[in-house]
Amino acid sequence: MAKSEASVEELVSMIERGELRLPEMQRRYVWRSTRVRDLLDSLYRGYPSGAILLWETDEDVPLQDFSVKQEANPYKSTRLLLDGQQRLTSLSSVIRGEPVSVRGRKKPIDILFNLDHPDQLTGATDIDEDDEQDDDEEDNEREAISDEADSSDDELQQRFDKKTFVVATRKLEQLPQWVSVTDVFKSQTDAIFLTRAGIKEVSDPRFHKYSQRLAQLRGIKKYVYRMDVLERTLSYDEVTEIFVRVNSLGAKLRSSDLALAQITAKWRGALKTFQSFQSQCADEGLDLELGVFLRSLVAFITNQSRFITVNTIGVDKLQSGWSDSVKGMEFASNFVRNNAKIDSPALMSSSSLMVALAYYGHRRDFQFSKEEAELLRRWCLLANAKGRYSRGSSETLLDQDLAIIRDGGGVADLVEKLRQQVGLLQVSPEELEGRNQRSALFKTMFLAFRAAGAKDWKSNLSIAFDHSGVQHKLQFHHIFPKALLKKSYSSREADDIANLSFIGGKTNRNISDKSPADYFPALIESAGQSAFDAQCIPTDPRLLKTENYKEFLSARRKLIAARLNEFLAAS
Repeated sequence: MAKSEASVEELVSMIERGELRLPEMQRRYVWRSTRVRDLLDSLYRGYPSGAILLWETDEDVPLQDFSVKQEANPYKSTRLLLDGQQRLTSLSSVIRGEPVSVRGRKKPIDILFNLDHPDQLTGATDIDEDDEQDDDEEDNEREAISDEADSSDDELQQRFDKKTFVVATRKLEQLPQWVSVTDVFKSQTDAIFLTRAGIKEVSDPRFHKYSQRLAQLRGIKKYVYRMDVLERTLSYDEVTEIFVRVNSLGAKLRSSDLALAQITAKWRGALKTFQSFQSQCADEGLDLELGVFLRSLVAFITNQSRFITVNTIGVDKLQSGWSDSVKGMEFASNFVRNNAKIDSPALMSSSSLMVALAYYGHRRDFQFSKEEAELLRRWCLLANAKGRYSRGSSETLLDQDLAIIRDGGGVADLVEKLRQQVGLLQVSPEELEGRNQRSALFKTMFLAFRAAGAKDWKSNLSIAFDHSGVQHKLQFHHIFPKALLKKSYSSREADDIANLSFIGGKTNRNISDKSPADYFPALIESAGQSAFDAQCIPTDPRLLKTENYKEFLSARRKLIAARLNEFLAAS
């Protein structure tokens, strides 16, 4: 293995010219803009940023496109990128000003740089609890139902002022000390940025500081990566094994990503087949991770869900298993959307539910009595509400259900296995205590409120994920705003599930940080009591006072639990 070096600028140019390509075994681009922000911050400070792994080959290797635009490569000899795709794609997008393509959607990566950032590092990196999960969610949305982020403007600005890089917002873009990182990389002069910051004379004490910082930012292009280059004599199978081993050691890739590499090494061109079906499901409303489809494939072939067996499966079995799995996943997609009314992945506590439904449908040859279909629908909603596959090891729990189905068990057996796991199938008020928007019960709460006819309090639009326009986009609203509670209650208490409701963005912004004692009366008068009853919100004036917040939570938990049990029993 040869050693080499290349600057960020050189590597970005190689991508642009098509001299650096991606083999089919690679996963797609998945970084959020917050990860790009943190990478830039590290490079700006000269921190280590890992190595790059390449393979130079004359072999006709199946390729996939980078998520940024590339020119056609006229040469047969190709350099393939095995490790470093996320970093180099991100840098290429920011430096060139090219959007990234994520599941067929073009998305710019807009990062701002603070010319007036503190000299000392102040914890620029935000820790995201879900960062090791799915990195493909839309930035600044985080979930299909977004938070109101009801901190005051001054508090938010104080937090931003301590940072060096942030994901762009319209408000920060208007401030003179915040500049577009892409604009700085594209410009060879500081004048436009200094003038915008209000610097008119060289004698201004900020002139030297800002100029130095702009030069340091541009210096990211000169950052040198160490490159490990695999020999041309290696075969595609050997390189796949190296790719799997390298990425297994540091757990930098999920098991599904490693499984994909092993599958595509045997079944050349499989990635496009998988992605085509993934896009079909996304067009129907279920935009699922590719790993879900791979897990279903393995389940259909081996009757269990673990990827550890992938390397032993021949190409013929992979292809026939995929054909069966597609039919099963089509059934699962139709069932969750139309029978269970779970019409978005954001409403699933775990996508493993899809695999179990697909396998069950296949084993029953997609033929059910009316009674069995109704019971399957109830199990689906109960398993989702109770987080069947999000407690403990999801693979172990999924394998338990696959074994029941494989051995001829019915829906009643699946319900009983769920009961053994969670105890009572009913939801108690105590079970809601301490839960927040990440809870499986929060997702079921939305389903139950929607079924009860919940609407936005001003527009009277039914709550839904697919409203167009920022003012109507669904948000989860803190009934008692966090800014109002922060002096007396913890952030955990403020985020309690019983303090959350569903309304549109404009209504949410109009309420801002007002007390419910202040904004409820006018809304009740205009929208009616039924608008609050639909979301199980008590409106007793005494409970709407901040000092009675915990009593409000207790009262609403009882109402929510009763609604959830009614909803689940009816299913």
